[in-house]
Amino acid sequence: MSQLTLSALDDDAKRRDLRRMKTVATGFLLFATAVYLLCRWQESRGAGDWVGYVRAASEAGMVGALADWFAVTALFRHPLGLPIPHTAIIRRKKDQLGASLGSFVGDNFLAPDVVSEKVRGAQISLRVGTWMAQPDHAARVAAETSTILRGLVEVLRDEDVQQIIDSTIVRRLAEPQWGPPIGRVLAELLRENRQLPILDLLAERAHQWALGSQETIDRVVSRDSPTWSPKFVDAMLGEKIHRELVEFTWKVRSNKEHEVRQAANRFLVEFAEDLQNDPSTMEKAEKIKAEIMGREEVTGLAAATWQVAKRLILESVDDPNSTLRTKVTENVVSFGERLRDDDELRTKVDGWVLAGTEYVVVNYADEVTGLITDTVERWDAEEASRKIELQVGRDLQFIRINGTVVGSVAGLAIYTVSTLLFG
Repeated sequence: MSQLTLSALDDDAKRRDLRRMKTVATGFLLFATAVYLLCRWQESRGAGDWVGYVRAASEAGMVGALADWFAVTALFRHPLGLPIPHTAIIRRKKDQLGASLGSFVGDNFLAPDVVSEKVRGAQISLRVGTWMAQPDHAARVAAETSTILRGLVEVLRDEDVQQIIDSTIVRRLAEPQWGPPIGRVLAELLRENRQLPILDLLAERAHQWALGSQETIDRVVSRDSPTWSPKFVDAMLGEKIHRELVEFTWKVRSNKEHEVRQAANRFLVEFAEDLQNDPSTMEKAEKIKAEIMGREEVTGLAAATWQVAKRLILESVDDPNSTLRTKVTENVVSFGERLRDDDELRTKVDGWVLAGTEYVVVNYADEVTGLITDTVERWDAEEASRKIELQVGRDLQFIRINGTVVGSVAGLAIYTVSTLLFG
């Protein structure tokens, strides 16, 4: 059942109660009137002195009932439709009532001292930590977080997210020149000799290849040698080349100071410098960047990234045993236990909460009270009067009932005292 339907049903119940209490209060007035008329009739027939007491009580009861009916009615409308001054108070003073209500809330509920005292006494961090430390509660937090995450993912349009990824990541990568930053990174790595393990690996792999290269060398020699060259000469030449190649790669592998290694180091240092300062090298780097960024794999990176991320998120939030929900639960429990048991952390969190609350109260209390004032100002005067009467009118009918009863008692007392004193 919707909130609007529940509110309508509640208003209907209050309206019935209001009508019932009005009927009861009017019944008291009619009863007092009937008793008064009966007493006057009895007096005209020569009834005893007792009639005077009853008449005085009923007469005062009628006056009290009428006076309180006038007072209660004057709050919401003109009694009997007559434009009597200082009646229909709520209709006429609606805006002032809203302003006064806003000021009352601001002064008594949103005062910084009042709010700060309540926040200090609430022990918010301890209560939150104790609640979060319970596994069932942590699982609930994980479930609610998953629901929010699913809703967020489903609300987002794929095209918008892909555009954001493309503009913030892919295009950002393509905008600056690649040469200078790559050159600076390479130079830093060279200064730290980070290239040496790579050179060792290359030398090792080159030697391993040389050891098994006999067949390849023989095939190349046979293919490129003159047709008149004898086969045994080709075989001897191939063996010679293979032996020299193995010996050369072994020296490069074994000697850390080999000139080939030094030449490679010099090349890398010069290349890092050219990437930063040589226009020709920087231009070549830009061409390579353009080729890379123009590839289909890169141009479709944003869409592919979001689709994968979206699929993983949806699968994780729907599975109670997923890593995502399990980790959220574990982290909530862990944080709750820390918040519950760590006095220093609680003090720090309470300080944050207090500071945040005071900031909101100091800077936005007027917004809250202004909301009350503006809301009341937007109400139609007639509608506002009806709404307020619906909320408090039932209780106000007791004023009429009490007026009848108290008036009767007062009238009886006054008549009794007057009779005793003056006969």
